[in-house]
Amino acid sequence: MEQRSGKIAPVSLELLGAGRKLADKLNVELAGVLLGHKVDQIVNELYEYGADTVYSIDHPVLEHYRSEAYQVGVVDLVKKYKPEILLFGATVIGRDLASTVATELGTGLTADCTRLDIDLKNRLLEASRPAMGGNIMATILCKNHRPQMASVRPKVMKAIDPIKGRTGKLVEHPINIDENQLQTKVISVVQELGNKIRLSDANVIVAGGKGLQDEKGFQLVRELADVLGAAVGASRDAVEAGWAEHSEQVGQTGTTVAPKLYFAIGISGAVQHTVGMENSEIVVAINKDPNAQIFEKCTYGIVGDAFEVVPKFINEFKKLVQSGERKHG
Repeated sequence: MEQRSGKIAPVSLELLGAGRKLADKLNVELAGVLLGHKVDQIVNELYEYGADTVYSIDHPVLEHYRSEAYQVGVVDLVKKYKPEILLFGATVIGRDLASTVATELGTGLTADCTRLDIDLKNRLLEASRPAMGGNIMATILCKNHRPQMASVRPKVMKAIDPIKGRTGKLVEHPINIDENQLQTKVISVVQELGNKIRLSDANVIVAGGKGLQDEKGFQLVRELADVLGAAVGASRDAVEAGWAEHSEQVGQTGTTVAPKLYFAIGISGAVQHTVGMENSEIVVAINKDPNAQIFEKCTYGIVGDAFEVVPKFINEFKKLVQSGERKHG
């Protein structure tokens, strides 16, 4: 259960939703592993989102994430309680921790999964993820080692609706390492985002691809995003061309998103990109190629030149924003 500064990461609640289905199929309990310092306030939230049991290690050495300390805690819990399946969020922290835990335990890890299921006959986790550049889905099994481990991309699973007042069992566990044994020290924590909206948190995303031709053309994406108060997204081609930052990339090798509204401008719709945005509620695609794959994934499609269509969007949304300001001014 990834947490930062005592706040649970959304991907952890999504994992509880996915884990609840797996546990029910296997007829076993669903547990959350919670490491940190002074994180008691999170426990009840985990019960409400589906956990039957919470294994907690609360210690000052765990206040800030360090893989060497967190690895010791998780590995000790796994060796004592022997879970069949262990899931992590495929975040920066989750990917780091999952790999070091799998190495220490000598078991397999399927990374960046987008689907999870159970082979009931053999009690095996079916962990599926895009492969071969996103052209196929590979389902990977760990037949001979335990626990079966997988990391899951944020925004691809759904958290269950919380059941207020639901309770469970708390198991508190010590940490078998102290500060003097750690080779890394946290000197300070600096959070910088400026005025940018984080892709993974955005309700509206305006994304552009190679159809915008150059960096100047990509500015249309930024202008529309600015008017809408949206986050900027990009295809891999746009990032590799230097028009956008990697932090703005949506897709298999970027960020997985699930906004309420997603604009795909000049994006062809290759699987490598669509796997990262297919859970968007409404997708508006603008592309001059009527046969572009993106039209198979969109809610509304506009066949047209982005350099003609997008400025009209910008002007119309500006009018709406100004009208709203006048009404509320």
